[in-house]
Amino acid sequence: MDQRTVLRLVAAVPDRDGFPLVDDLHARFDALAAAHPEQVTVTRIGTSRLGEPLHSYRIGSGSHAAVVVGGVHPNEPIGSWTALHLASWLLSTDQDDIAAAASLDTTWHIVPTIDPDGMRLNEAWFHDPHDRVHYARHFYRPAPDSQVEWTFPNAHKSVYFDQVLPETLAFMRLIDDTRPELLVSLHNGEMGGVYYYLSEDLPDVIDVLHAVPQALGLPLDTGEPESPHLRAFAPAVFALDGIETAYDYLESLGVDPGEHIHGASSAAWAARYGALCLVAELPYWSHPDADDQSVTTESYPDLLRRCADDLAASGAELQEILDAATPMLTVETPFLEGSRAFVPMIGGMTETDRARADREPADRMATVAERFGCEDLVRCFRLRYGGMLLRALEAETTAGTAPAPLRRLRDRLAELYATWQADVLPDAAPIPIAKLVGVQFGAVLACASHVADPARASRPSSVTAGRSTVPTGGGD
Repeated sequence: MDQRTVLRLVAAVPDRDGFPLVDDLHARFDALAAAHPEQVTVTRIGTSRLGEPLHSYRIGSGSHAAVVVGGVHPNEPIGSWTALHLASWLLSTDQDDIAAAASLDTTWHIVPTIDPDGMRLNEAWFHDPHDRVHYARHFYRPAPDSQVEWTFPNAHKSVYFDQVLPETLAFMRLIDDTRPELLVSLHNGEMGGVYYYLSEDLPDVIDVLHAVPQALGLPLDTGEPESPHLRAFAPAVFALDGIETAYDYLESLGVDPGEHIHGASSAAWAARYGALCLVAELPYWSHPDADDQSVTTESYPDLLRRCADDLAASGAELQEILDAATPMLTVETPFLEGSRAFVPMIGGMTETDRARADREPADRMATVAERFGCEDLVRCFRLRYGGMLLRALEAETTAGTAPAPLRRLRDRLAELYATWQADVLPDAAPIPIAKLVGVQFGAVLACASHVADPARASRPSSVTAGRSTVPTGGGD
């Protein structure tokens, strides 16, 4: 499939209003399966922690296997529409679409959401995803050891992890059963621009990855990467290195890697089958500073230290409230589990940023994009994890189990959180969902086209072992 065809298909993605609730998403996939019984095979691959059946939808009978999984982080629902659009397109009756799909020679295994339990805890903002204040106030992200993407088995130096979740086990079985040549884990970010992770340095694919957002009028995110040790194949395209890279980097800073690294990722598991692995990260809001490479008057080390100080102060406020509330908390909600993981993690992140600031050249000036990325990460963490802790405290007040001191702590946090909510970006623009789905859909087609290319086997490529970005709770 050539680039022109990909861009044509991307431009045809229909717009959507909000994101589908879990039951609606499953109903839509089941309706597709019922309408096309000879083309769709539904297979149960596992069960969620709360008893929800997990299904994979097989479409096509090509010689290449592709696994596409949504909901790997339940606060990232762009992939819900992408998975549904991919499935609907594969079942299209349009002759041009049929020919384009056939050219990929692929058997597709699509999972609408691998963490339905977690996704349900985000549904309150799905109808209005463009309001950042509303989004953050109803936000939920599982603690790292409860994230499907980051609970694959891992053993490296001092790190050993085998606390595999039921959903992760289902994901592992799907990979083992299909031995995919392509694995797409459907993620998304929050603010800024478009960026990607690839397990191989593939110029033909990267050209399309750059062309799709450009055609849709979306900026690339060329500022601060999610993790400072990431290798860039090209602007906004990073290598899916193994967890070993992250471990060695943290160790070089004098930071205990065991405090930050636990389970491995789906890409690391799929690497044993030589799969090409893709992650396309999309924001809900774009900002002109996200790809502005002009130089500021602030040095990069000073930027790191300033933002680390701001984040540390916010983290300390949240930690003080969490510590004071802990003896009075009786309802063990997912919000409390997440708060107990992420609030202390903020302090660890600032320690790392200060350590790496000391290693940066003092005269290296920060770009506008880097300043934007660093400052918005502080804003993001305040809104996300302040909101989650507030939801944990409100669970007690709603249940009628909160003593008076706990209610006062809730009110104190609500007042603090309101000041963070007021810190909005006036130039941030919500992105139409059709464009977000279009980027992911186009990236999937680009990688599938590469896998299906008969010349692929003869091409040299730089192959990496698996995804390296340590789950700090940031964008993806």
